[in-house]
Amino acid sequence: MTVHFIGAGPGAADLITVRGRDLIARCPVCLYAGSLVPKELLGYCPADARIIDTAPMSLDEIEAEFVAAHGQGRDVARLHSGDLSIYSAVAEQVRRLERLAIPYTLTPGVPAFAAAAAVLGRELTVPELAQSVVLTRMSGRASSMPENERLSVFAASGATLVVHLAIHAIESIVTELTPFYGAECPVAVVVRASWPDERVLRGTLADIVGQIAAAPIERTALVLVGRALAAHDFRESALYDPDYRRRFRGSRG
Repeated sequence: MTVHFIGAGPGAADLITVRGRDLIARCPVCLYAGSLVPKELLGYCPADARIIDTAPMSLDEIEAEFVAAHGQGRDVARLHSGDLSIYSAVAEQVRRLERLAIPYTLTPGVPAFAAAAAVLGRELTVPELAQSVVLTRMSGRASSMPENERLSVFAASGATLVVHLAIHAIESIVTELTPFYGAECPVAVVVRASWPDERVLRGTLADIVGQIAAAPIERTALVLVGRALAAHDFRESALYDPDYRRRFRGSRG
């Protein structure tokens, strides 16, 4: 028996990986985060699968389902939104499984920030303008932020910032970032990227608060900040330059 943690992607049911889909199809038990995972994915479950929405459950209750499935020798598909590597709450589940000597695997998924970049039609790294992407969040009820992981610390680098779970703190974000990026720095707010009710707001640090006030956002959203979001006049990468020597293509000199 194995518990298979699966990144279910950002929202659209067809953005799950082939591996994730196939694991769902062969697991007789499926635990899914009902508030964030599209229910269309449950269509891949076996017809007689035990399907459990974990949204109202505590960690102890989820662990009990793992233990019960283990006792019955039944594989579990554990679906989480986006990708498992960030903000997935997988770490504490894995720790409990290890204590119980229950096997598990992790299958990555399409992360929300990648879906948001696709919606915007933008690459988050642009030559000589931004070559780093910082994925961060704001303090909330679930957990606070470490003291040395403040937005101002990241902003000093000029990197593209992707702020999760932060729409409630948009005014604080603008206040912290404006001294580093300038009031005219591009900002995008992507709500429920790839879902049918997806929304996008584009603006600057100077006007994004007003835009959100005029069209309030209460659901899952990402705040993206950085010059790469509106870059047009930039040097092309040398990767495809005809004079650039690389392993798979010699120069044409």
